Amino acid sequence: MVDTGISGSFIPHDTSVAPPARSSGGGGLSDLLLLCAIVLLVASAALAIGVFLYGQYLTTESSAKLSQLERAKAAFQPALVQQFTRLDDRMHAADQILSRHLAPSRFFSALEAATLQTVSFQTLDIQSADSSNLSIAMAGVAQSVNSIALQADLFSKNGVITSPIFSNITRQADGVHFKLSATVNSAAIRFSGEGGSQETGTQNVSAPAQSTSPFDARTATSTQAPKSSATPQN
Repeated sequence: MVDTGISGSFIPHDTSVAPPARSSGGGGLSDLLLLCAIVLLVASAALAIGVFLYGQYLTTESSAKLSQLERAKAAFQPALVQQFTRLDDRMHAADQILSRHLAPSRFFSALEAATLQTVSFQTLDIQSADSSNLSIAMAGVAQSVNSIALQADLFSKNGVITSPIFSNITRQADGVHFKLSATVNSAAIRFSGEGGSQETGTQNVSAPAQSTSPFDARTATSTQAPKSSATPQN
């Protein structure tokens, strides 16, 4: 029998196989970088999803708030609000007009309160350059010169008729005739002035100090009327 060198058994003999050699440093660093990349990718995806969901939430919330605002606006009745706005504008305009409006009744009430029973006025002329500059010119008759002097003092303290000047004082049969020129304190006769209430005619306004005598000595006559024995009454 010829020995062919081929084993007749199909069972392999034990052989020792050496494991493949691994690099000692490169594999650990690659794994760490791969792990970091995966973590960053997951974090980026989570952040993107969170931003998207937050944007959707803001859009929904904004729509809800806008709808709520529209419902509230409809509940206020815009037509009625517009009417109230026009009414408020008209009331403000009326207040401004009334604040500049002069009430003649206050002037006449103050004139009546400050006029002596021994003095009477026959004419009255009111001149107005504007609402803040009023002047008056009057002619009248007094019982005596003393009455005119007392009348001038009362006007100076009245607060409505200021800077009174009496002139053309002459003695006639029916009494002492005179002319009066003065200015009117417009702030004291305004309809809604700060000097007093609307119900009263006289105002508690201090008259300006008189720098000149109430008599105009240049036009007064030299005839002196006798002193009246009757005491003037206010």
